[in-house]
Amino acid sequence: MTEKEKAAAGYLYNANYDEDILNSITKCNDLCYEFNQLRPSQRKEQSVILKKIFAHMGENVAVNAPFWCDYGYNTTVGDYFFANHNCQILDGGKVTFGNHVFIAPNCLFTTAEHALDVKQRNAGLEVALPITVGNNVWIGAGCIILGGVTIGDNTVIGAGSVVTKDIPPNVIAVGVPCRVLREITEEDKNRYPICPENKE
Repeated sequence: MTEKEKAAAGYLYNANYDEDILNSITKCNDLCYEFNQLRPSQRKEQSVILKKIFAHMGENVAVNAPFWCDYGYNTTVGDYFFANHNCQILDGGKVTFGNHVFIAPNCLFTTAEHALDVKQRNAGLEVALPITVGNNVWIGAGCIILGGVTIGDNTVIGAGSVVTKDIPPNVIAVGVPCRVLREITEEDKNRYPICPENKE
């Protein structure tokens, strides 16, 4: 098996010396660099580059620079996806974002996990575990989402959280490690004041 095939199958693989992998990373990093040089007002030009980076990109996608991604071809984003400044996606494994996902600044999604055994680690071996983010998810500022994690639909991840295990749908989850705080309820519609003109 090639190193890419090992990574896709969930086996330990070596990303440090494989020419195919290194070329893929360089290509994606160059596209990210090109994206990051554009003016914030150049949304159309940004969109063209993002379509070259992501395996699939839905409608109405917006990403604020700087943005970095390792491979790109392992990441898919749904409709109405928004990532604020300094989003990083280390996508040695599959990273899947649903529709209406909002990502606050300084968030990291990392599928990469280095070997625990010191000889394997020093030999450059790592494993890539997938990340899945459902629909209508809001991820607060400064969050870290680790590989092997699924975040359910309609969930909010509080700022500064480190998500190490699956989070169910329809909850607020916070902390290090991230844990469910409570379910989201109808009362949450009243958490913030609504302009009278906008009330149903």
